[in-house]
This record gives sequence, structure tokens and C-alpha cells, in this order.
Amino acid sequence: MPENKDKVFMQRCLQLAKKGFGNTYPNPMVGSVIVHNGKIIGEGYHKKSGEFHAEVNAINSVENKELLKASCLYVNLEPCAHQGKTPACSLFIIEKKIPRVVIGCSDSFEKVSGKGIEMLKNAGVEVRVGVLEKEARRLNRRFFTFHEKKRPYIILKWARTADGFIDFERKASTAIKPNWITDEFSRILVHKWRAEEQSIMVATNTAEKDNPKLNIRDWAGNQPVRIVLDKKMRLKTSLNLFDKSQETIVFTEQNKKNEKNISFVKINFDDSFYDNFLKILYEKEIQSVFIEGGAKFLQNLIDKNYWDEIREFVGETNFLKGIKAPIVEPPADILTKVSANNIILKYYFNKTY
Repeated sequence: MPENKDKVFMQRCLQLAKKGFGNTYPNPMVGSVIVHNGKIIGEGYHKKSGEFHAEVNAINSVENKELLKASCLYVNLEPCAHQGKTPACSLFIIEKKIPRVVIGCSDSFEKVSGKGIEMLKNAGVEVRVGVLEKEARRLNRRFFTFHEKKRPYIILKWARTADGFIDFERKASTAIKPNWITDEFSRILVHKWRAEEQSIMVATNTAEKDNPKLNIRDWAGNQPVRIVLDKKMRLKTSLNLFDKSQETIVFTEQNKKNEKNISFVKINFDDSFYDNFLKILYEKEIQSVFIEGGAKFLQNLIDKNYWDEIREFVGETNFLKGIKAPIVEPPADILTKVSANNIILKYYFNKTY
């Protein structure tokens, strides 16, 4: 089949895969289509961990199973070769005698990592790998970062004024409420982003001053795991973060017993903190973390190059003085968008990875 046709059908796999965004953890997002004589006769995607994978859903959607013996299966990620919560997809493809399989990218998860491709080839299946590979890896960048770098995918987010401030100078007792630099549409977008990530985090000062809920209110989706730093356990238990409404992790130097939906992780806040902190999140199988503050913690992550993506809102307000917003130095790819209310949204993508 011509190469451009393979790209067209792989693009459809990517479209299908996106339907599972935010619901497939710890699994990746995967879409699959079955093509017979240039026509799609079946398609499917992975909806949720523990349920059938995309290839199985696509195959099961084909009405006339005899056509599978003369069809091509497209999938954006290498079919699995191991028995997990569901049977091995590579084996299922072989059993259905599908003669050709086109794959977006290989799977770096150690239980797969080339084994699915090898199984298909050993069974006589024609296999092509690398169609829209860059797009396929980008779609599952959280999954690949987790398995290849042994840490979660890190997204930093903040809003700054036109003159470069993230907040006024204030204390938890200051009468001034959190200062909205953006608009209601930006806040809705942030809640959408929260629904797409596995965890959400703030540092101590932000938790103390803003008393955030760190949940999803203006969008539908799974509530993320809340993470907060509290070195000396100075945060009041009356804060929203400790309402026990969703899973919460507190990193501290103090000894503290776990409570309902709240776990306390003892860690040294020394030079090894960032490495150990990310290692612990990896061990807890958290594939992504959405960090909303504070300014010092965000800047430290940037300086240590512990970030993958940054989302920066730039409003029209001027504070004249206050807490400076983090500074991002190249190398980074930058994508800029402007909202209806002239709020600028800048996306930074770390180019060192």
C-alpha cells in the first residue's frame, strides 16, 4: 500500500487514541483501525485500564471476520506481547490471521519493548514500524517519559502580569484574595488540563496563601492526586488540601501517620530532594504532574532542567511590584496563542530531551 495511505490511516489511529485522554493510566492512549481494500472496516481505541486494548476493540468491531485474513491493522503503538489484565494483542492479531500490521512507534515499556513486533514477524506477519512516529510518541509523551526517564512528565503552569509578576507580596493573613491575572475562560481551560493529568501540585507558600482545592470543578474528569510540600508541617489542617475528598500526598521532613486519603512521605529537603522526590513519584506510578506553584519551586525546577512542558498565561494587568514570575531560558520550542480577551498563552517544550 502506498506510504501516504499508511499515514492517512495512522492519523485516524491517533484521532481515536485521543478519546482515551485522561482515562487510560497507567496505560498509554492507543487507537487502531482495520483496512480492507483501502476501506476502513473496523476501528477501536483503549478506553480504560483493565478493559480491552485498541487492537482487540478494532478487530471485534469488524462484522465480517473473514475479511481480516486480507486486511491491514493500523495501530499507533506496538501491540503488547504479554498477558496483563487483558490477553496479548499480538497473539490475538496472529490468531485472526491478519497479514499486515502498520505501527506508529515501538513501545519502550520493558514488558513489550520490541517483543510484540518480534512475535508478529515470527508468525509471518508483514510489519511496518515508524509511520507518523514523531506524532505517535508525542501523543504518549507522558507514558514514554515515565518509562524511559523513570520519572513523571512534568508540566509547569503559571499566570503573570504584563510587567512580569506572578503575585503581590502577601502573607496568608493578608486580606487580598488570590489575584486573578487571567479570565474565566482561562480558568476553565486550567480545569480541563487538571483532568488530563494524573496529579497536581503546589509548594508550601502557595498552599498557605491561596488555600487552593486543586480539584476539577469546571470540567468533567477524574480528580487528580493532590501533592503538596510541607517541610515543617506548618500548614493548617483546615486547608482545603486536607479535606480528605481526594487522594493527597504530603512531602515533609516530619514523622506523620497517614490518614484517610492523605499519605505523608518523609523526605530530606536537601540537595538530593528533587532527585528523590521524582523517584518517589515514579515508584508510586504517577506518570504526570501538573505543578501550579509557587514561584521559587517552579524556578528551581526550571534551573535544574526538571521540566518537560510549561504553560504560561500573560495578562494585561500590571502589578508594578511583587513576586517575579519564573524565567525560562532557551532551549525551548515556544507556541503562542491569544484568547478572545487578549490573554496570551505561551507553551514551552523542553528541547533538551
